[in-house]
Amino acid sequence: MECGEHGVVQVKVPWAEPRSRFTLLFERLAIDVLSQCDVSGATRILRISWDEAWGLMERAVKRGQERKAARVVRRIGVDEKAAAKGHRYLTLVCDLDKGTVEHVSEDRKQESLDGYYAGLSKKQLKGIEAVAMDMWEPYIQATLARVPDAAEKIVFDRFHVMGHVGKAVDTVRKQEHRALMESGDETLKGSKYLWLYSRENVPDRRRNEFNALKRKELKVGRAWAIKEALRCLWDYVYPASGWKFWKHWHFWATHSRLDPIRKAAETVRSHIANILTYYQHRVTNAMSEGLNSKIQKIKSMACGFRNIENFKTAIYFHCGGLDLYPC
Repeated sequence: MECGEHGVVQVKVPWAEPRSRFTLLFERLAIDVLSQCDVSGATRILRISWDEAWGLMERAVKRGQERKAARVVRRIGVDEKAAAKGHRYLTLVCDLDKGTVEHVSEDRKQESLDGYYAGLSKKQLKGIEAVAMDMWEPYIQATLARVPDAAEKIVFDRFHVMGHVGKAVDTVRKQEHRALMESGDETLKGSKYLWLYSRENVPDRRRNEFNALKRKELKVGRAWAIKEALRCLWDYVYPASGWKFWKHWHFWATHSRLDPIRKAAETVRSHIANILTYYQHRVTNAMSEGLNSKIQKIKSMACGFRNIENFKTAIYFHCGGLDLYPC
């Protein structure tokens, strides 16, 4: 508007936000389109530029975060996500009950998670009942430093624990396969993924083959049996029973004469107190892993992100559970 007294000034109108080139109705349409397809596809449908599309997303995320009321997140999951090549990571904090991403920060250092805790009030920190995470020391230290009684609230995720032992099984397979191949024995050729499956997940078309391999006196067969037995640790209801099972399993693993399994068992032993806190809290990082898969899909649709801030915006836009629409 051009005012005779004040010159050219901007007037707030009821059908658009300040400094926006789009009406409120168009922004609502754009948010719906952007939530269903990648940015490049949205630009073709909406006939806007790539920069305008990202501007819409950034405004929507900022609007949603400003509206978000402070609340106590009772159970949180902490996970990492590869952001780009060259060991660049993001730290993700998720609400395990609502299935939303609460915080995204660069790297996977202690400061990365500490930034989330620093933004919480004393009441919010005290209200945290359980924190599911992998056995990554910087995350452990950040939680111990900020969350009251954190030693009783940290739960090391069962899937990460089993993944650690699974890697040990694969190492046993590699060593044994190399030794057998030197004598011309191809027994283990092509069997890599069979030993990584859980018992019930072995494909039907390869079940007979796998059963035949298990009947042979193979080191990897013993390693697999030890790995599968550990899964029972999370089936117990009473902590005392869980501890009793753990002691028997640990003895078996450390006396198996399989170095990779023995080392994995010792790693698990050093973290066993916060593995068995599962009996009090019954949480895993399954929800975080599900969100991680959704984020990977977002990343794949965009063919990667050169700009980390754009990646963070996309995560909040699609996984933050925010109220994105303009009033």
